[in-house]
Parts: sequence; C-alpha cells; structure tokens
Amino acid sequence: MDKSKELKKLNRRMQATLDPIFDDPAKVWVFGEGHAEAALMLIGEAPGKEEVRQGRPFVGQAGKNLDEFLDMLGIEREDIYITNAVKFRPVKVNPETGRVSNRTPSREETALCAGWLFQEIAVIQPRLVVTLGNTPLRVVTDDRKSVIGSMHGRVHSLSIGPQGQPVALFPLYHPASIIYRRELRSVYEEDILELKRIFLG
Repeated sequence: MDKSKELKKLNRRMQATLDPIFDDPAKVWVFGEGHAEAALMLIGEAPGKEEVRQGRPFVGQAGKNLDEFLDMLGIEREDIYITNAVKFRPVKVNPETGRVSNRTPSREETALCAGWLFQEIAVIQPRLVVTLGNTPLRVVTDDRKSVIGSMHGRVHSLSIGPQGQPVALFPLYHPASIIYRRELRSVYEEDILELKRIFLG
C-alpha cells in the first residue's frame, strides 16, 4: 500500500463529506502532514489562526512548541507524522470587540472528525501515538472521562475505531499548557525523556 496516496485519498473523501455539512466557504481544512511511514504519530487538538493561514498543522506558536519537543527527543519533523483531532479551527467571537479567538472543540466537532482520525491512524500504522492534551486523548480513547493528569507519561495499549485497531498510546500535556501552568514544566520534560527512552531505546 502506498500510504502517501492513501492519505491523499482519505483527505479528499473527508473534505467532500464535511464541506456540505458546514456549507461555509470560509472553512479551511488543515490536514495532517509528515512521513507516511512514520513510527511516531503526534496528535494535537485543532489548528489555530496561523495553521489555517498556512494550511499546515503545528506552525506559528504551536510550531515553536513542536520544535522544542522534537529537540528534546532528538528527532526531525520530517521523520514523524503530525495531525489534529479536529481538522478545522474552532473559534469564538467576542460580541463586544468582534475579536475571533480559538476555543476548545465541542463534542459534536470532535465526533464529526473522530472517524477520519481513526482512518488516518489506520493508514499510518505508527508504532506509537502521542496525544497532546485532553481533547485528542479523549478522542483516541473514546472516553470523555479520560484526563491527561492521570494518564500522562505512560504507554497505554488500546483498540480504536470500528476495526479495533491496536494502538500504543503515550499521552502528554499540551505544550501550550506550560505557558499557563509553570509547575507542569518539569513534569512535561520528564515525560518527554520517558518517551525518548521508550521510543528510541
């Protein structure tokens, strides 16, 4: 199977399916990118303003967080596959200023994209899936009660999707959370070192 071609087909099917649901010409889909044969797959929450502008996941501030993550692991961006649980930017508008900002995806939005994410994982078949934060963790585990605080920094074996595909999952705090909760910095770094030990031996 040519995984690159399969991913392109999957993205086309997803866009063709979701476009009529939203009926919003301004909606921008941000698909995953990276090595189709990657052993490590990274799943974030959803694209932000800069990701939508460039049409790529994990750029802008998120890209800086990713670069630091990869530096600590000692691997290159080109060697992994990167995607998001939700393929479009969930936003909220300040009624007073009209300012548009990011928000956490709703259950409906994550449910809408979950099946496509499962198919994406099935094509890549990574050795290890790393989720960043609660949203992708809950999508992959299909459990709204999953919390990063009790699952981070360890490998969890689970089956996902209708086919029950086996997945080795390593949840991490979202890098952005370190900005707001400085006490998580040391925890995050310890978790990445553990990930490095598991993934690179």
